[in-house]
Amino acid sequence: MRRFLAFALIGMALSLGLPTGALSQRAPQAERFRLEPHRPGQADVYILSFGLWGPQSVFESEAKGAARILEQQLGSRGRTIVLSNTKRRSDATPDALFSAAGAVGRTLDPEEDILLLVLTSHGSPDGIGLVSRRDEGVMTPDMVRELLAETKARNRVLIVSACYSGIFAKELADERTLVITAAAADRPSFGCQDGATWTYFGDAFFNKALRNAPRLDDAFDRAKRFVTAREKREGFDPSEPQIAGGGQVLERLASRCAMLRPQRTC
Repeated sequence: MRRFLAFALIGMALSLGLPTGALSQRAPQAERFRLEPHRPGQADVYILSFGLWGPQSVFESEAKGAARILEQQLGSRGRTIVLSNTKRRSDATPDALFSAAGAVGRTLDPEEDILLLVLTSHGSPDGIGLVSRRDEGVMTPDMVRELLAETKARNRVLIVSACYSGIFAKELADERTLVITAAAADRPSFGCQDGATWTYFGDAFFNKALRNAPRLDDAFDRAKRFVTAREKREGFDPSEPQIAGGGQVLERLASRCAMLRPQRTC
C-alpha cells in the first residue's frame, strides 16, 4: 500500500507540477551521433532507448538493458542510440532526443527500415515524465508523435515503460505503428525503486520474455503473464500492460527474424 501511494503521489506531481510547454521548445544541435547506414534490400532496425527520469537510476539501467537485448535480438549493432538522465548528467534533454531522432531520420530508409523507440520513466495520465538537471516536464502523446516523425520512419515500434502509459497506445497505434506499454491508461505500473536494475515490466518484457521469444507480440504475451502474476503475488492491482496496432510492422520484423535466424520459427 505504501508503494502504491508513492506511485500515486508521483503521478499527481507529474500531472500538476511539471510544465509541458517547455518540452516543445527545442534548438538545433550539432551532429552528435554516428549510425551504420541503411543496407538496400534489408529491413534494418534502428533503436532509440531513452531513460528520462534522472533522479532514479533504474531508468538509466532499464534504457541500457533494453537497448542491449533489443540490439542482440534484432541485429541492430551500430544502429542504436541510448540516452539517459542521471543524478549527475543531463543527456536525455528534449534537444538531445530530437537530435538523436534526426540522426536516425538522416540514415534509415523510411519505407524499408524500422524505428524502435523505448521510453522509460515515471508517468501520469497526461504522458511520460522527463526530469534532468536542466529540464522537467511531461512528454504528451503529441510530443512523442513529433519525435517519431523526426525519424522519418514509416514503420515504428514504441515501447513505453511508465505508469499510465496506455495513453500512448490509444493515441499513437496504427497499422504501421506498434505500441507496447507497461500499463493501461488508468493504471500505475511498479518497480521504479532507485538502484533497481529493471522495473517490473522491464524485467518481464526485456529481461525475461524477449530473450526467448523472437516476436515482440509473443514476448508481450509472456511478459504480461509474468508481471501480472508478480503484482498479484505482492498485493498490487494489475497494471494491465497494453499492445496495439503494428500489424504491418510485425510482418516486417518476422521477415527480418527469418533472415537473421533461419533455424527459428518467427
